[in-house]
Amino acid sequence: MTSTVAGTPEIVRLMTVPTSERDLQWLKEGLQAAVALELSTLPPYLCGYWSVTAPSSEAARLISHIAVDEMFHMGLVSNMLTAIGGTPRIVEAATEISYPGRLPGGVRPQLSVYLSGLTKNYVKEVFMEIEMPEHPLAFTSEGVPTIGAFYDALLDAFKHVNPTIDPARQLTSNVGAANKLVPMTDLGVIEESIALIKEQGEGTPESPSGGDAPAHYYRFGELYHGHKLRWTGTDWKFDGDPVAFPDAYPMGRLTTASWPDPAPDVAALLTTFNQTYTTMLGHLDKAWETGSATELGASIGKMYQLASPARSLMQMPLPDSDGTKTYGPEFLVVPT
Repeated sequence: MTSTVAGTPEIVRLMTVPTSERDLQWLKEGLQAAVALELSTLPPYLCGYWSVTAPSSEAARLISHIAVDEMFHMGLVSNMLTAIGGTPRIVEAATEISYPGRLPGGVRPQLSVYLSGLTKNYVKEVFMEIEMPEHPLAFTSEGVPTIGAFYDALLDAFKHVNPTIDPARQLTSNVGAANKLVPMTDLGVIEESIALIKEQGEGTPESPSGGDAPAHYYRFGELYHGHKLRWTGTDWKFDGDPVAFPDAYPMGRLTTASWPDPAPDVAALLTTFNQTYTTMLGHLDKAWETGSATELGASIGKMYQLASPARSLMQMPLPDSDGTKTYGPEFLVVPT
């Protein structure tokens, strides 16, 4: 493989390697980068979801559904990496992700991802920017490299390398109500899975559909614009039926890796959250190291345990905010 300058973001580095030189090692590194990329979207989406005061509201269900899709995508990519002899390093990936910060690998380098409670600005500045399509159908003319372009490169590399596919250690599970994590048994399944990841996030150049509903970018757009996406007969516009923006706990914007000098009761909740998050990631590592459905189930159990300390933090006022802003989770990997 072609050598590159040290310190170049991983995905940017990988994308500079000539297509003819993208070998099995390139593919393993690319899939590990994709694991990190999918993982990095979960903390901002979950902060937005947990901050909604009515978890049964349409907006909360929308964000929850998209977060589950991202977990599903990470599972598909982890199966792809396992299928070609690699092992996903999920704790390692989380250790290298920080908020506020850039998406892993140098994708969308102009985007700074931060953690906050749900606001319209948060939806526009973070959620929609993460999911920005290669060819958006409405409300943007920005021609920037996207996550979808990286997945295209991964698929091209699979076709070029044509690696041996091994079903051992791959995991199967229902991820949410609609997503089925399947083993990668051949190149056809891999191609279908990559197409599904792209379609659920971005739609297609011809349609905003992500299956049974608009793709993530357009669903977030509906929440931001306050109206459903509608085909007018000539183009797509966010001027359909009204979409209510929900009430949310006012989690303040986390501007450093951790909240400074929290009071003991806040510190205890932050510790509980970070320890549970770290344990969840450890179970995911073990799940793909061994092909253990039990470890996968344990990770899902820990994920559900994150909601209680997160929502409790979001009801604890930040100092010097006159009660207008609250704490929220940090998503830090801590020693175990």
